[in-house]
Amino acid sequence: MLISFNLSKKLILLVMIVSIVALSVTGFLSFNYADQILKERAGDQLLGESSARGDTVRLLFESRIEQNNILANDPMIQSLISEMNNVHEDKLKEIKELNRRDFLIQVQAFQELIGFSIGFEDVKIIGNAGKVLFSLGTNTNENFSRNQFFERGLIESFIEFEPTESGKKMIVVSQVFADDNKKGDKPIGVIISKMRTASIDNVLQSISGLGETGEVYIVNEQLLMLSESRFFENAVFQQKVNTLGVQKCFNEGQNNLGFYLDYRDVPIYGSSYCAKDLGIVLLAEIDKAEVEKPINILQNRILQTGIIITIGMGIVAFAISKSISKPLIKLKNAANKISDGNFDVRTNIKTGDEIGELSHAFDSMAQKLQESLIEIRKKEEVIKQLKGDMLLKFSQHEQNDCVGVIDMTDSTRISSKLSNESVSKMYEIFLNFMAKIVHKHNGEVVKNIGDALMFRFPNIDANDPVAMKNVLECCLSMIDSHDELKKQLNAENISGLDYKISATYGEVKVAESTTSNTSDIFGPTVNRCFKINSLCPKNSVVVGINLYEILKDYPEYEFVQFCSIEIKKKYDYSIFEVKRRNDNDDK
Repeated sequence: MLISFNLSKKLILLVMIVSIVALSVTGFLSFNYADQILKERAGDQLLGESSARGDTVRLLFESRIEQNNILANDPMIQSLISEMNNVHEDKLKEIKELNRRDFLIQVQAFQELIGFSIGFEDVKIIGNAGKVLFSLGTNTNENFSRNQFFERGLIESFIEFEPTESGKKMIVVSQVFADDNKKGDKPIGVIISKMRTASIDNVLQSISGLGETGEVYIVNEQLLMLSESRFFENAVFQQKVNTLGVQKCFNEGQNNLGFYLDYRDVPIYGSSYCAKDLGIVLLAEIDKAEVEKPINILQNRILQTGIIITIGMGIVAFAISKSISKPLIKLKNAANKISDGNFDVRTNIKTGDEIGELSHAFDSMAQKLQESLIEIRKKEEVIKQLKGDMLLKFSQHEQNDCVGVIDMTDSTRISSKLSNESVSKMYEIFLNFMAKIVHKHNGEVVKNIGDALMFRFPNIDANDPVAMKNVLECCLSMIDSHDELKKQLNAENISGLDYKISATYGEVKVAESTTSNTSDIFGPTVNRCFKINSLCPKNSVVVGINLYEILKDYPEYEFVQFCSIEIKKKYDYSIFEVKRRNDNDDK
């Protein structure tokens, strides 16, 4: 069933469609722009939090190691460790009791020097054999020779964390060298200090600027969380975290910013601070839903506003349509009369707006319609006459041209291995490349025939040595440009190709067309040029006997005649390969 709409309905529909499209485009662009801005701001905020807190944590780590190194570099401690390393195990217990007071004095002096804010709780000074030489605790008979902290401490200073009943402790390990040590000497002992992590926890647990779902935490190389979670209790050393930010750090040593699933399998927007050298990665994250909440609110408001505006535009369109429908109906009735052949009809609408102008134009059209139809008929006759004149015209004279043909070799095999697009690109590069060389030598491209290009040097004087050498130089330049052509083809992932060039001299006839400015040529000279081309070796130039007779005495070139008996018998003329003469050939 065909549904018809009157003008008023169409106008209303048009206004509604335009309004909806305009509002949709505006809303879409506004939404996407707002989405981009909000995500950029959230990303900048997270990046700032992760960078600032990551730098603070790094500074705390490095300062703890430096503070522990102060104790390790104490001359008295170095002297006591060196002395006790040489004590026999039977007397070690006695010596430890004698030296405990000296160790304790140095440790207390160290605490007073750096202050008590670092949360210093325990320290163990261990000899190079793994024996505990001093401990703030009561157990000084432990053997640390197999302890992982001690074994690693003999190699480098570092920080690790140790789980405790209340959470975790920071383990700071430093090497102790002899007072007179040299580069390459082995450490004489290791200092293992235990410190509280309150300063680090204060940095991580602050949720200022992180909204309702944001959190900052650190993860070690064993993929275990080293700080408390905002969402789970007792997460330290219990919660495994193998998210994108953690993988980027420990696998690639890179920071990460973007959307991914966190350890709760909840989509979040996160930024990581990679401190792989310290064995940790810090992550600042906010739930994706919280980041996109303002965007969703904006989207709903844009939708509601669009609906209100669309309804308003529909009401306005309805009122306007009523005011313009009457004159348009009058125009429609007048058009129907003209379609019936009544060219005397006039609308005479005087509204003073575009409809009035349309009415005036309509009345003018009615007056001139018959004249226009007559003019069209006259032009049709002219077009028919022009079509009859577009015939190919042959010139009534002959002229002496140098004719050349360059033909691609083995094009069928090459094309079979390429796509249609690559084949077209190959022909385009090859033919245009050679045409430019022809134009550079003031030659004229006649036409291309498949993968061959025919060119000529028209009305050339055989007695003009400059002009004749220019013809030969054009052909040899094509051979010399083989590598350059290969580079252009390789740039389009097409292998290089080879070609053959032939040139002849003699009379040609010229064919001209009224539809083209380019003249075609034909005759025996052209036919001979194509025939000898098939006998040409790859990447070489051959010339016919007529051109050879003109150029043979030029010392710059060397001519080699092909097997004259066979070729002369088959084609009744001789063929010569031409090359530039090498200076060494004359010596």
